Amino acid sequence: MKRAPITLSSRAEQNCLRSRQFCGVEGPAVCSPLLNPGLVRFLTFLCVLCVLCGESFSLDREAFSIQNYDLTVQIDPAQHRLGARGKITLRNDASTPQKIAVLQISSSLDWRAIRVADKPVQFLAQPYTSDIDHTGALSEAIITLPQAVEPHATVDLDIAYEGIIVLDATRLIRIGTPERTAEHTDWDQIDRDFVAVRGAGYVAWYPIATESANLAEGNEMSEVIGRWRAREVGARMRLHLSALPLSSGSQEIESQEILINRTVCPDQRTEASRVQGAPVECTHQGAGSSPVTFVIADYSVVERPGIEVHASRWKEASGIAFADVADKLAPWIEDWFGAPHEKAIVVDLPDDFAARLENGSLLFTSVANYDKTSQALTLAHQLTHASFFSPRPWIEEGLAHFAQALYLEHEKNHQAALDYMGLHRSAFLALEASATKSEDAARDSLVNTVTEELYRSKAMCVWWMLRDMLGDSALKKAIAAYKPEQDKDPSYMPRLISAQTPRDLEWFFDDWVYRDRGLPDFKVESAFARKTLDNAFVVAVTVDNLGTAGAEVPVIVKFASGEITKRLEVRAKSKATIRVETPSVPTEVVVNDGSVPESDLTNNVFKVATADK
Repeated sequence: MKRAPITLSSRAEQNCLRSRQFCGVEGPAVCSPLLNPGLVRFLTFLCVLCVLCGESFSLDREAFSIQNYDLTVQIDPAQHRLGARGKITLRNDASTPQKIAVLQISSSLDWRAIRVADKPVQFLAQPYTSDIDHTGALSEAIITLPQAVEPHATVDLDIAYEGIIVLDATRLIRIGTPERTAEHTDWDQIDRDFVAVRGAGYVAWYPIATESANLAEGNEMSEVIGRWRAREVGARMRLHLSALPLSSGSQEIESQEILINRTVCPDQRTEASRVQGAPVECTHQGAGSSPVTFVIADYSVVERPGIEVHASRWKEASGIAFADVADKLAPWIEDWFGAPHEKAIVVDLPDDFAARLENGSLLFTSVANYDKTSQALTLAHQLTHASFFSPRPWIEEGLAHFAQALYLEHEKNHQAALDYMGLHRSAFLALEASATKSEDAARDSLVNTVTEELYRSKAMCVWWMLRDMLGDSALKKAIAAYKPEQDKDPSYMPRLISAQTPRDLEWFFDDWVYRDRGLPDFKVESAFARKTLDNAFVVAVTVDNLGTAGAEVPVIVKFASGEITKRLEVRAKSKATIRVETPSVPTEVVVNDGSVPESDLTNNVFKVATADK
């Protein structure tokens, strides 16, 4: 006899209904007594497997990109819970029609419903190992669409999911990171007295679609994230977020703030949205460009003309100190990078050892445990972002790091700046040494790279070399002429820079920006001095560049009472000679003071031979 489906009862019914209500899924939960859950999952798996077989066993997880998010998110801090429902728009980026789509969320979240045109669609939910989430895995939904989606066409999906987000450093611990260090790094969590959750690359609290990323496999993580960002750089996210009150012990916190980065503002730049306890609605155009992060906490806010510091109540004095330093730096930053377009925003993390997260002019960090120098370096970086924006990482991040070196030179001395850049050089020297330049020259170029060590640290050195070649005034004019909306091709900024000098710099941009040619390797091949009629000395110095990139390098000639520095342009695999006059007997020649990244520094010193003393 055919039996009608029956509704769930008792505790199972209550739990099911509660989760469905939390996600906004309407209608009663039903089950059939003829099919146990294990059998249902098995049959669903077989159905999806058959579809995949029809697709020649291929599953292209990156065939679709998500171009639009419209999500309503509810946060329950006491239960560590997040529930989300809404609509997303998928675009087929493949060259062939696609009937199978993949969506991924954190493995600590569960898919509750997926619909197309208001009708449920068949999907298989399975775990998928990937370090793009702090748990080291994703909850993946393999979806059979009602009909194939043509290339460049889109399809709208209604989705619902929920689960918990707690402190979880699984992905770091399994590759050998000490547990405490891992927890300071992956600090994302929904907790009763503090909520902070970063987006894709940290916690996939909104749907994504990528291939697996493994932190143990070289640059695989950055490459996967780079492809995802490239596909969704123009994605729009509309978010409505609400939260139940935080609590300290049994006492609710009434003054909580909800902050969401990357909200829309007059120039569509980074901003934080702050509302005292009320739901927050925001829209961001470019959700794929950086992780969308939300924070809920009890903050004391320090506001100044150029900065806004959200400090934990017990760190209010540290928040004020941050604001004071920013006030002192602001005029100097404006002189180099222009008037600010927005405020720099610093958001405090309760864990004083938490790894910081930078997102344009928005910075998540602990405002405690900063000495004056590190505080100023941090704020120079953020204030530069508030004054200057570029969609190109090598410009945006390279200039922000360049500003830090400039600050050290301004406040201390030239050598302090060189030493700071030396610390950064070590971050990319190993990459340059291991790369096969014939294959990677275009991929790893500054205009294309997704590797942070290159678009941050190497780019900083490139900007410093440009400053040495052009001078402060000319470089400032080039920076002032930059308009991000006009940056349509990689040569835009190089053209602005070239316009400020009569020199031909095309070779430099080709070696350092358009291509990754590797690094120079300067060697003083010879240095011979002769005495002049007026008892001075002229030293002829020949420098051989054994490396694969050219540069203008400082040549320092030392003598008993001092030294003289001249600059010499030496192209890749070439030699160049310069003559330097000294007032007394020259003793030594040094090529490169550390301002030019170089693969080998052991052959840069040469003892001078003198014909007549």
